[in-house]
Amino acid sequence: MLATNPIKRILILRCGALGDLVYATSVIDALREEYGQSCVIDFITTPGVAKLFEHDTRVNRIFPLKHKKIPIWLSPQKRDIIRHSRTEPYDLLISLEFGKQFKSLIRHIHATRKTGMGIVDTLQENIPLNRGESTKYYYREVVSPEILASAKPSLRGAAYQPLKEKFSLPENAIIIAPSNSHNQKKGLNYRAWPFEHWRKLIHELSQEHSVIIVGARGEEPFFNQIKPYPEQNFIDLVGQLSIPELISVVEHASGVICTDSATGHIGAAVDTPTFILMGPNNPITDSPYQSDTNAVYPISLGLSCSPCYKSETMKRCTDNICMSQITPERVMQSLKSANIL
Repeated sequence: MLATNPIKRILILRCGALGDLVYATSVIDALREEYGQSCVIDFITTPGVAKLFEHDTRVNRIFPLKHKKIPIWLSPQKRDIIRHSRTEPYDLLISLEFGKQFKSLIRHIHATRKTGMGIVDTLQENIPLNRGESTKYYYREVVSPEILASAKPSLRGAAYQPLKEKFSLPENAIIIAPSNSHNQKKGLNYRAWPFEHWRKLIHELSQEHSVIIVGARGEEPFFNQIKPYPEQNFIDLVGQLSIPELISVVEHASGVICTDSATGHIGAAVDTPTFILMGPNNPITDSPYQSDTNAVYPISLGLSCSPCYKSETMKRCTDNICMSQITPERVMQSLKSANIL
């Protein structure tokens, strides 16, 4: 049953990676529709990914939380959150974190009502929901079903025209986003596509289409393995875009090609056709959120050994065929079938 008391101040806890925070935006508009456009929505989130909200006027305040596991008495950031909630109590706290490191913080935050992960009943294990749908599941007690049904991730990027002029961005470019959050981890990156496949795909696309490659600052060594880049119809923006700028560039592209990464979730959130290469991950539960306004195309071989993410099967795998056997030709065919090419 929804709350009958007026809800004017809402605090949302989500301290995961960038893609997780993109999912968490799915109910910002739903909360505003339920409780009024003037309701105050604050977030507790990881400092780096908090830049996602830099141009989002729907979000009032960001509380950065860098060190999640240290106790309250050793964390100035946790004490600041609690102190603020004491001065200006929240009507509603929504947790999107299961971890026990958040339990004490949740308990000490001053809020009339608290709900969400680790507070209400958890999802049944046999429900194969996309992560976006499972995020929405924890809002079911505070947002009306008819409003929640149409909720979807939505983002606010930087102004596009200055970016277009600064980087001489072409119309209808295809975004290539080869990296993911596991690129700097030791050992085999099971979510990665072979460098030779990226090189072949990029060179084929650039023969007739504009291509923009994107990646985070600090990932340059990874991208060096894809070079040399084409000399024509190609723009290298690796390490040159903030998160709001990335949102804007992706929003104005004709398509995005990526592995399981935040760029894919951003593409889906801004309704840019998104082609995501998936091997060990589950194309149903781990693909970017699909709505009635976007187009998401998981490209998966559907091998008998996959999905296997974080399983013993994956740990024993040495050749990663679920990714390596996805050919550039298959990706090109997917683009053609979707009328991107």
